[in-house]
Amino acid sequence: MNCAGVKHTGDIVDSYKTLREEAWEANLEISRHNLAIYTWGNVSAFDRERGVFAIKPSGVPYDELTPESMVVVDMQGAVASGSLRPSSDTETHRILYRDFSGIGGVTHTHSTYAAAWAQARRPVPVFGTTHADHGAECIPCTALMDAEATRNNYELETGSLIVRTFREQKRDPVYMQMVLVAGHGPFTWGKNASGAVYHAAVLEEICKMALLTLTLNPHAEPLPEHIIRKHWERKHGANAYYGQKQG
Repeated sequence: MNCAGVKHTGDIVDSYKTLREEAWEANLEISRHNLAIYTWGNVSAFDRERGVFAIKPSGVPYDELTPESMVVVDMQGAVASGSLRPSSDTETHRILYRDFSGIGGVTHTHSTYAAAWAQARRPVPVFGTTHADHGAECIPCTALMDAEATRNNYELETGSLIVRTFREQKRDPVYMQMVLVAGHGPFTWGKNASGAVYHAAVLEEICKMALLTLTLNPHAEPLPEHIIRKHWERKHGANAYYGQKQG
């Protein structure tokens, strides 16, 4: 025991328990919001101080998940705790945590409308104020991964592709917390795991609205900048007035 009378091993176990529970609860939200069928999605929760994240085990149905089944992975990609194999998308999560500071949760799904935009290889324009409330710019779509990258560590290359897209387009991952990977599907993130799932649900609705907009008007134009800016600022700006004051 240390000077404070707490066992170091107990500290580690308790920390992983909390992290596993966060990841478990967030993964259940994927199913509740109909963002994936079968096992087509995963969420992770990151403890930046410890340098580990808890993620859904590969191929396990949502209704069979438990906090204990979540797999804890370190930032070198090694399993730190857990008896199951982590999600096949683990390396993508790891790269995003490594290169995007300030995020604490990552979600990946194959939700229908977001995946459709990814398969069409199209960024999503800001057609309406719902989109503007959550990101005052188009939702980016990466280029297709090339053959050489596909032959390498595919999931690591997916993360690198997302990071490269944001750097080349001068995107701020704290400001825009959604991306479409061309031909693949959406990834979202947030301050924590539940925030990442929230953005996944929002992205799915935005993609659905955008598709319906183009169905009704194939020549629809993005909102004017002054309306986009107004909706973003009223919710996120220095003088935001959406919601209730804290404290």
